[in-house]
Amino acid sequence: MKTAVIFHRLGPYHFARLRAAGRLLPIVAVETSGVDETYAWDSIAGAAGFERVTLFDHADSQRLPARAVASRIGSALGKIRPQAVVVPGWADSAALGALQWCVQNQVPAVIMSESTEWDGARGTWREAVKRRIVGLCSAALVGGAPHKDYMVKLGMPAERVFLGYDAVDNAYFAAEAAKWRKQKTENRNQKSEYKNQFQPSGFKSPISAFQDVSVSAFQNAPYFLASARFVEKKNLVRLLQAYALYRELSARRQAPGAKPSAPWSLVLLGDGELRPALAALRSALGLHEHVLLPGFKQYPELPAYYALANAFIHASTTEQWGLVVNEAMASGLPVLVSNRCGCGQDLVQEGVNGFTFYPYNVEQLAQLMLQVSAFQDVSLSAFGDASRRIISDWGPERFALGLQSAVRQALAVGPIKPTLLQRMILKALLWK
Repeated sequence: MKTAVIFHRLGPYHFARLRAAGRLLPIVAVETSGVDETYAWDSIAGAAGFERVTLFDHADSQRLPARAVASRIGSALGKIRPQAVVVPGWADSAALGALQWCVQNQVPAVIMSESTEWDGARGTWREAVKRRIVGLCSAALVGGAPHKDYMVKLGMPAERVFLGYDAVDNAYFAAEAAKWRKQKTENRNQKSEYKNQFQPSGFKSPISAFQDVSVSAFQNAPYFLASARFVEKKNLVRLLQAYALYRELSARRQAPGAKPSAPWSLVLLGDGELRPALAALRSALGLHEHVLLPGFKQYPELPAYYALANAFIHASTTEQWGLVVNEAMASGLPVLVSNRCGCGQDLVQEGVNGFTFYPYNVEQLAQLMLQVSAFQDVSLSAFGDASRRIISDWGPERFALGLQSAVRQALAVGPIKPTLLQRMILKALLWK
């Protein structure tokens, strides 16, 4: 039951999923690109429990002509000769090229998707084309409940749709976060490797008068954490506005004569085209001493930031899933998640491990930040424990089981015989 699973570029998430899936069935990972112009993850070499083929070592396949990509993937699949092919969605030229090969060779296809009905504009003709593409597949592997609903709406029978596509290496984040928390306890005076692991730049004090320094500056100060590309849909402008309002609300609620409690700071990981605008807004709102912008962090650096944070925020106005929420929950954090994120319905239990909010409502988010930062340590710990419990059902093992079930279903259904219209659509989409 050799199965070819196609991904654009193998990052840490894909590697963990494929390693788990390789324990259940023979997997050949077809990586279409050796580089990625959108995500700056370091390359991951080798394979563990699966075979690996890379089509374009030094190019991003999404920037190449569709016909060239389709030709290359068809050639690769011809050499692999899989019994089933798992394709990433309905828009990527590699997915379309693989579907074309499946049609020509009468091999069943499984479609992977993390799209919901509401994560983007839905034009009538585009949806009609999408239905025809989905109709060429014998089964589907999707993220969660809203993704299954959308796949069914596109014509896939519900009994052929399986969950678990969006997973991260839960064990990695849990273990690494635990190490950092232990180091925090043992190194409160910043005397050993804790300080040296993330060497500060321009460090003066944890809260005041710093430049953009490392996580070690925040080892004893409570903070909210967010991690995202600095692009429009991540809603970071409103996040900063909400944070500024949160600080105002926090100051207002201090009881007269009582010892003031400092509001939490905000650490915003990531980089992108909006960085200058966000830095300017930070200054305009008077937040330079309270908002840290450490930049983009590679995979091994992330657990430290999760471990030392007190809560995680994901504020996107639209998001197919939001894997950073998985990471935060595996690290044991309470989460505040936009209700426009695909993961919210499955991963956030209101008042148990976090809260959801409407991403355009700055005041609502500020109030939730105020509510969470007022929790006692025992409440924060309970929310974090709930996050770990919930996310334990959504790890790489669930991806592996979902993939195995989808492949078995696809083999039972067999390859789909295309209509003339479906053949014409595939040909048109690949004529680029």
